[in-house]
Amino acid sequence: MRLDGFGIFVEDMAKMIRFYRDVLEFEIKEAEDASNVYLVKDGTLFLFYGRGDFEKMTSRKYDYVKGLNGHYEIALYVDTFEEVDEAFKKAVENGATPVLEPELEPWGQRTCYIADPEGNLIEIGSWNKPYEEKDK
Repeated sequence: MRLDGFGIFVEDMAKMIRFYRDVLEFEIKEAEDASNVYLVKDGTLFLFYGRGDFEKMTSRKYDYVKGLNGHYEIALYVDTFEEVDEAFKKAVENGATPVLEPELEPWGQRTCYIADPEGNLIEIGSWNKPYEEKDK
């Protein structure tokens, strides 16, 4: 088996599409009223599934966490410490919930956390070098 993508079950498809497309710059081709949406970020596939549509398809009801949740995080990388600060500010100005303001961690990474409009955690971090060099 090969990893194909990550699914995120969403309540408000239009709001989540706008946030991930306009604020986090994910590539999205579907319309805001679609029930299933493919998002691509740097070659990684994410899928938004409407909660109600998925429940109907599987003939089951599911419990969903409300508010900020720590079930998972999506980690995004920028090349410089300054870009961490800029990305955090832009995201918060455009609807993200601030979770941890940008700070330099003891291990040398500048990082911050936001939550998307439905409470899913997103980390934005940098080692102050280009992505291709960050693990060297």
